[in-house]
Amino acid sequence: MDSAAAIVVASLVVGAAIALIFFGNYFRKRRSEVVSLAAADLQPQHKNPVKPPQPAARKIHARSNAHGADKDKNKRHHPLDLNTLKGHGDSVTGLCFASDGRSLATACADGVVRVFKLDDASNKSFKFLRINLPAGGHPTAVAFGDDVSSVIVASQNLSGCSLYMYGEEKPKNSDSNKQLPKLPMPEIKWEHHKVHEQRAILTLSGATASYDSGDSSTIIASCSEGTDIIIWHAKTGKILGNVDTNQLKNTMSAISPNGRFIAAAAFTADVKVWEIVYSKDGSVKGVTRVMQLKGHKSAVTWLCFTPNSEQIVTASKDGSMRIWNINVRYHLDEDPKTLKVFPIPLQDSCGATLHYDRLSLSPDGKILAATHGSLLQWLCIETGKVLDTAERAHDGDITCMSWAPQSIPTGDRRVDVLATASVDKKVKLWAAPPPQTS
Repeated sequence: MDSAAAIVVASLVVGAAIALIFFGNYFRKRRSEVVSLAAADLQPQHKNPVKPPQPAARKIHARSNAHGADKDKNKRHHPLDLNTLKGHGDSVTGLCFASDGRSLATACADGVVRVFKLDDASNKSFKFLRINLPAGGHPTAVAFGDDVSSVIVASQNLSGCSLYMYGEEKPKNSDSNKQLPKLPMPEIKWEHHKVHEQRAILTLSGATASYDSGDSSTIIASCSEGTDIIIWHAKTGKILGNVDTNQLKNTMSAISPNGRFIAAAAFTADVKVWEIVYSKDGSVKGVTRVMQLKGHKSAVTWLCFTPNSEQIVTASKDGSMRIWNINVRYHLDEDPKTLKVFPIPLQDSCGATLHYDRLSLSPDGKILAATHGSLLQWLCIETGKVLDTAERAHDGDITCMSWAPQSIPTGDRRVDVLATASVDKKVKLWAAPPPQTS
């Protein structure tokens, strides 16, 4: 028993010693922490007089931000980049200039059409008219009617494709003593539904019927993703005619500036051209196929007319561009002639030639704008040489583009302006590059 008691006492003594050592270290550690905290509390009192360095730190931070902004600006800015129209809530699917050159309509997948007033292309902000489409509709293309107050919109929803013509609502009469009425808001003047059955409208193109006995009214061509194209009277919404390309699938169509011809790019390498025939009273009498452009070896991706309506520029997946003379006596079986053939100056990393997605010719017919994905190029139509290139004109694929029919004021000068739209929710304005020097 004595030995057992001795073992118990020894164990208690050893345990007490260990506990004493542990708690001694713990309290010493706590004391050092308290001392360091106290020292830290006292430290600002010694550093209060040393506050002048703080502005210096702020200055360095501001310089760093400015450098980042400059770097970002240099990354995005291109010498021909004039301005960006922001505020779209989704991909911009269509755009069109009015004949005055100052009004630009955009169609956006957010269900809104916006008509911007471009009094000066260099302004920091632009006024615009907002047109909300009926619920569920997504605009795919837009065009102007007889004037800047008439806007034709193609809209796609679950039930098919619709066409709307918006015009200004007539302002109500008001007494002279009362305040001036608000600006008239656009209202639907006419509408058509399921115009191409379930097929979406890819492009809307418009022109003034100035050829022959045309009555100078605006005619619109809607091109579906199927094979049909419908010609409309912009003011009344009346169908004037329709054509079938019979080429499996349309890519786009365009009307010549004088309202005489319609040309379509489709699944095949050939381009079909129709003539709009006018009666003596100026109305449309019919639409007749008159010629076919043969020469490309692969599908034509896009086309555009020259301002005089006598030539067509085409781009193809065969890696070439062609300029065609369509001012021929087709009624005497004279075929359209290829005037020029240019290679497309674009190649991928493996050296394979790429194709252009879209084309647009400047109002003077001298500069051709072309796109591939987010890349934008300007070319001399006479030589096919590249005048300038914006490698990343947008942060996504370019969906459409159009030249203003007249030069637009930009600061203290007037310039020819190209507008481009993209899936990046932006519309950009670009100045025309200087002409090529020999």
